Parts: sequence; structure tokens; C-alpha cells
Amino acid sequence: MSLIAPLTETPSDDRLAVERLEWCLARIDAIEADVHAWVRVDRENARYRAKALDADRAAGRPTGPLHGLPIGVKDTIDVAGLPTEAGFAPWRDRLAHVDAPVVARLRAAGAIILGKTVATTFAWVDPPITRNPWDLTRTPGGSSSGSAAAVASGMCLGALGSQTGGSITRPAAYCGVCGLKPTFGALDVQGLVPLAPSLDHPGPIARTVADLALLWQVLSGTKPAEPSSGPPSIGRVRGLFDERSTPVMANAFDANLARFERAGAKVADATLPSLFDDVLYRFRTILAREASDYHRPILALHEADYPPKLMALVTEGMAVTEDDYQAARRHQAGLRAAMSAPFDTFDALITPAATGPAPDLSTTGDPVFNAPWSYCGLPTVSMPIGLAPDGLPLAIQLIGRPRGEAALLAIAAWCERALQAS
Repeated sequence: MSLIAPLTETPSDDRLAVERLEWCLARIDAIEADVHAWVRVDRENARYRAKALDADRAAGRPTGPLHGLPIGVKDTIDVAGLPTEAGFAPWRDRLAHVDAPVVARLRAAGAIILGKTVATTFAWVDPPITRNPWDLTRTPGGSSSGSAAAVASGMCLGALGSQTGGSITRPAAYCGVCGLKPTFGALDVQGLVPLAPSLDHPGPIARTVADLALLWQVLSGTKPAEPSSGPPSIGRVRGLFDERSTPVMANAFDANLARFERAGAKVADATLPSLFDDVLYRFRTILAREASDYHRPILALHEADYPPKLMALVTEGMAVTEDDYQAARRHQAGLRAAMSAPFDTFDALITPAATGPAPDLSTTGDPVFNAPWSYCGLPTVSMPIGLAPDGLPLAIQLIGRPRGEAALLAIAAWCERALQAS
């Protein structure tokens, strides 16, 4: 059962905030019982905010670039007046009194915070209740499960997620929308429930690259990049990205690289630093150790409430020695420095965004194609490239220079136009 097909339009930019909001609320009323994207929808405050925004516009008062845009916020991120549950039942009434800075920026730009979207428990990989709106028997990915599903099905027009391994990129890929994982440290993580502080990134999810760019400009306070003077040079990363792609993903990836080349892009194989070979092992060392450090005091009070995969991660982290952890941190710093070299040749790197289309509900999918970039701290943009034979979305991810989000989004927009034109 697909709940994407009925989404034949989205509210236009010239609609009143109230009309935009009611359009999204109608979608929630129609399909939320099947998708389960929301922990809570803050209807009363959203409607109050929409009316106030329309009154400001009617009175000629300044309006922000996100005027009346209904936004969902992952339930690991604080929204003033709402609980931050983080998918953990004992935290159901853990009320946030102040907006996280990333939420405050959206609000200041005129967005309507529509509510809190489902996150996996403490942003790890235990499957959530959320379903993929393309096929209710498939996962939407994790841990930003509800954010991606809500955007894909039109229940909100943008959302905040967060990524430690692949928690923005993978859900966006599985749900057929766009996601931006910024450079590590580019956005304030205050007000976010951590998983591994050396790897955590907040970032936006949206239906198109243009919408993603608008959200990024607001979140970062930066200006858009100047339009590219020509087609980009793109470095294809092979190795594990070839080895672990399903045949469906590999065929689609090759076909779309060919489309970019026909549109004028220069595509060639990229050589990565030798330190990259050890990235997955080192990533796991840091992730497990830092997750364990954070969860020990919570686990001592609520062990019975921990789901099995999170419990396994915390237990794994307890066995990581300080020497192994510090060796991984040194490796991470060295690889981050060494990863500047490929960008002497290419404007961006490219890989599949996921190993294939969304798997079943027993998993949130494999983050193997995303974790290296979270570890390196490089910005990534994921975007859909079409459908697999079973009708589920497939996606690519573009990787850019540190703090190069605007330029990377401009390249993604070029790729989006090339796909639409071919």
C-alpha cells in the first residue's frame, strides 16, 4: 500500500500560513494512522502561530523566508513546551522549556513548529513504529524515521533530523526525499539528546534540493552559493560502495552517473586516503564508547526499558579501552585532515545513499554508506534518483568540502535539473 500516490500537489508559496497548515493537518488526519510519523502534533499552538503570521503579513510587518512553513522536529531535539522523549518511554513527560538553537532559528524565520516526529529509541537502530509511506511493509529508515516519512507524505513541508551514522541520509533515501548532513560542528547541538558527541549532526530534510537549501540558509545564517559556471566534476568513490550495493542500486547508480555525464559533468574515480580503509572499525569504536559513557547513569535507573540493540551497543562500549578510544580519535582527526586531497581534483564526491531500497520493518537499514562521512565530518546531500523495480525510492549522496554546504547544494541542484531534463 503506497500513501505517496495521492500526494499530487503541495501548497503553493502564495498561500496564507493558515491554508498551508490546514493542508498539512488534513494529510495527517488522512494517513497518520497508517504511517505513525508523529509522537505529538501541536495543533492548537500551530494554528495560533499561523493566524499570527498571517496577521503580520496583512499588516505589512516583515515576514521571514520560512513564513508559514509547517516543520516537524525529531523527538530528540528540544521544542519549548513539548516533551523530548527520544523514543524512550520513561522520558514521556520530560518537558523542554527552551527551544534548541536550531529550532529557534526556524521559528525566527517564520516557520510553524507543527510537532515532534518519531525517533528510534535514543537515535539508535531498534526499529520504530513508523512505516514507510511508499510501502507500509517497509522501514522508513532511522533514526530520523518520522521526519522523513512525514515530509515524504506531505504531513509537513520540511523537518529537522539528526545523524550520528546515517540517520538523516538513510531515511531521506528510503522515503524518496532530500537530506542534508552538514559539516560536523556547523550547527549548534545544544538541546539535542546525544548519541555520540564526536559524531552527532543536526540537519534538515525536505522534498526538493531547493527547499533543503532554503532550510540550510536559515539554520546556518549563510547565503546561497553563486550559480555554478558549468557542470561539476564529480569523483566516484568505489571500494565498499561497489562491494555492498545491491544489484538494483548498482545498476541505477551507474545509469544515473551516465545521465550526469551526458549533461556535461566530468565523472571519474576518486582515490581516497589510505586511512579511509579503517573507517568503519574506528567509527564503531567511538560510537560505542561515547554512547556507553552517556547511557550508563540512565541505564542504572531504567535497564528494563532499554531495547535490545541499544543495550548491545552500550554493553559493547563498556568494553572499549581508553587506549582504543584515543587511537580512534587520532585516526578520525588524521582522516579528516587527509580528506581535503580529493577536493583538489573534484567539486564533490558521489556514492549511493543506501545499499538499496528500504528493507522490511525488522530493521532500519544499513548505515554503512553514511557512517564514513559522519566520521569524517564532511557535508553530504542525499537526493532521489528514481524508483527500483519494486516501486521504492533509490538515492545518491554527494559529499563536499568542510563548510562547503552552499556549494554542495548548488551541485545537487545541478544534478536534480539534469535528472529532470533527461
